[in-house]
Amino acid sequence: MYKIFLASELKNWVRDPMTRFMLIYPLLFGLFGRYLLPEIAEMSGFFLEAFADFVLAVLAMFIPQIYGALLGFSLLDDRDDNIMPSIRVSPLSLHQFFSFKVAMTLVLSFIAAVFVLWFVDIGGLSWGNILLVSFLASLGTPINAFLINAFSRNKIEGFAVMKGIGTLIVFPIIALFFTDAREFFFAFVPAFWPVKAISVLIRGSEVLPLNFTSYFTLGLIYVLILNVLVYRFFLQKVRT
Repeated sequence: MYKIFLASELKNWVRDPMTRFMLIYPLLFGLFGRYLLPEIAEMSGFFLEAFADFVLAVLAMFIPQIYGALLGFSLLDDRDDNIMPSIRVSPLSLHQFFSFKVAMTLVLSFIAAVFVLWFVDIGGLSWGNILLVSFLASLGTPINAFLINAFSRNKIEGFAVMKGIGTLIVFPIIALFFTDAREFFFAFVPAFWPVKAISVLIRGSEVLPLNFTSYFTLGLIYVLILNVLVYRFFLQKVRT
């Protein structure tokens, strides 16, 4: 059954021009960070390595935004096609259906984040740290998707909600300018935690309030709890 859903989901994604573009978006980010950005920095006399955490943070933050939108619009399509009532009378429960779609998108989001952080090749992050940061960042994907669906009933409303959620990424960027307790004013945004994890790896734990392990662990707990809360909120909205 899962193989059938997987084949159907991939077919739907490939068929839709917007989702096809979103699937190659991380590749464009990687190419921009690896080749175009260094050229711009060299021509302008800008020392890129001094701001490696800013560059990696921006690139990494966009991954869950992109795949969250991909999952969010896929769920909106399912709602438009009245898939939910059909699932309720099938052997597959709604929770299993959503879990499958989330797991599939999470894997893609994780792979994309790993690729971008590795391919850009600045900051000197180890493979282990790239995998951990990518995992934490990708957990923001379902949060974005469920919020899009909780506050919209169609793709037009979904675009508006997606743009609204997208503005939140400015807060983790602002947080990078703080190296004291004031940075935690921005910790309510899920992307804050992987961004600060990247920053402490590049700047060093003596500069920031916490070390990498603390940022990762606290971020993991917070984002997992937020996923559960947002998922429950989404279910309430869908069922009403």
